[in-house]
Amino acid sequence: KQWYQRRVRALSLDYLNQTVWTMPASYIAIARHHRGHLDAVKVFEFTIKGRSLSQRFKDMDPGRRIETVGGAIYTYIAPGALNLGDDPIFGVSGDLAFNWGYGNNGARIALTGAHLSDIDDDNTHGLGNNFAVNAKTGQDFSKNWSHEISVIQDCPYPTCRAIQMMGTDHGSGPTLSSGPVYGNYAIYVADS
Repeated sequence: KQWYQRRVRALSLDYLNQTVWTMPASYIAIARHHRGHLDAVKVFEFTIKGRSLSQRFKDMDPGRRIETVGGAIYTYIAPGALNLGDDPIFGVSGDLAFNWGYGNNGARIALTGAHLSDIDDDNTHGLGNNFAVNAKTGQDFSKNWSHEISVIQDCPYPTCRAIQMMGTDHGSGPTLSSGPVYGNYAIYVADS
């Protein structure tokens, strides 16, 4: 019963399955679901097969790794799915970049079809972002600038003063602006 309850909560709460986190993977799927319904999913093939998500995300120095090849190999968008144009996964094309550090900023997952910054401009948007972090060590300089999801936008610092986040799961930095929640994201992996 406890196993079943954890599985049910997996799509409604922050959840990390330790077995999946450490299993070898050749493919990754990122799904967005909203109120229990699937909005969209993209599947990618890893460039280097057999590494776990744990290994990939711990590889922060030097980081800035393009982890997939060939773009999405499968995409599904549900009829009636909303807010896809500026979605950080479904609003752009390209491959997955992990641990994209730039200046004192970082994004855990971003797509190459969006802007991947080389300078400290607060303008790479994706999943697991922070505008005050040493991306090579994970040292957080200030909780004020961490944010889970930001939408795709061209809003470079210092000219942009309202960087739109998805929802309210973000720090209190004065340029971070709450926005609507398009859904929740889930990551799945497979080895074959």
